[in-house]
Amino acid sequence: MYVCGPTVYNPPHIGNARAAVAFDVLYRSLQRHYPNVRYVRNITDLDDKINAAALEQNVPVTEITNKYTEQYHSDISALGVLPPDVEPKATQHIPQMIELIQTLLNKGNAYSKDGHVLFDVPSFDSYGKLSGQRLSDMQAGSRIEIEGYKNSPFDFVLWKPSSDDLPGWDSPWGRGRPGWHMECSAMIKEHLGSVIDIHGGGNDLQFPHHENEIAQSCCANDEVVLAKYWVHNGFVQIGDEKMSKSLGNVLLVKDLLKLYPGEVIRLALIKTKYREPISWGIELLDQAQEQLNKAYGALRRLDSIDVKGQRLEPSQRFCDAMDDDLNTSLAITELMSLAGKANRENNNSELAILKRNIVGAGNELGLLQSSPDEWFKSNPAMDLDVEKVEALISKRNAARKSSDWSTADAARDELLTMGVQILDTENGTEWRTK
Repeated sequence: MYVCGPTVYNPPHIGNARAAVAFDVLYRSLQRHYPNVRYVRNITDLDDKINAAALEQNVPVTEITNKYTEQYHSDISALGVLPPDVEPKATQHIPQMIELIQTLLNKGNAYSKDGHVLFDVPSFDSYGKLSGQRLSDMQAGSRIEIEGYKNSPFDFVLWKPSSDDLPGWDSPWGRGRPGWHMECSAMIKEHLGSVIDIHGGGNDLQFPHHENEIAQSCCANDEVVLAKYWVHNGFVQIGDEKMSKSLGNVLLVKDLLKLYPGEVIRLALIKTKYREPISWGIELLDQAQEQLNKAYGALRRLDSIDVKGQRLEPSQRFCDAMDDDLNTSLAITELMSLAGKANRENNNSELAILKRNIVGAGNELGLLQSSPDEWFKSNPAMDLDVEKVEALISKRNAARKSSDWSTADAARDELLTMGVQILDTENGTEWRTK
């Protein structure tokens, strides 16, 4: 699996975090099925935005890339994201990119003009299939337009000249630097081969980035496909708007981590299926915090249940949800159902099964990675007697069923005194802290 990683010129925002977390969950879930999953996620440390940031701050380019690579690692690690098996950097693969470009020139899929090398898009008949577009309807897609050097408005840059004040490398076409799309094709071939199983990234990368990757990789490697499966995660929306710098609604991970534990942010990011947009807000985070409170409360009750040496595996319902296009929303519902059962069950054999299921599900989602004591100690506001809450809810529901309204009301009032709000839904009674 290859996933397009960050361009390191500023601190990671919650949109960057969504991609990192989504593919971390996929990575974990694949390991339940396959004994060897090789995961490559790149670092783009060569880009015009990086050059602009270095110029603006009057520092070397490497100071920008090192600083924000470290920030990215720190932030996503706080969200429980595992490191990939390989994390290649663009600047470490310039020779491979030059070789790939030369291959495309030799095959007639690229052309050189005045120190620039461009991919000849009309030479690749399948261009546009990933994003479902026709060539005649497309806009040219490169980060810097060089229309004067293009045979076709759709052609994109493989190599471009660098002035003395910009990073550059010697090549057959003069001192310069590769185009953005070229780096992923070179690193995929170097670390995974000509055809891979899964290629991932954000929805915004489908066109032009992934279309261009496919075109140059397939032509250079004489392959019909680059990846067997393409997986794209949806955007993060703030209110009804897509998060963007132009709208001024970008949320940085480091700022959110000052307000919520990393696991809370992670759960909020996966409560929505990865393909769908997330409507981000305080309510989503608060709900995630309450769900983790309930799950950790269940684990605290199960603390005396010994499952050492036993296989910690999720329930079948959980696995079915995850195996259905990574339906984390349904999987989390199952996890919370298991936590509820654990708070009500008294049979030790059943409790052992529930503990294995809960811990197994938590591991696959990257949640419940602390001990209950550590969790509640670091989040004292969340230290609630979950067992008592569940017992009062059961008492209230039983009283309502027998029309014992005074007992039901008394249970409800006691819950309110504890700071617990309840909501009766089609799926049963849900609760949250105020």
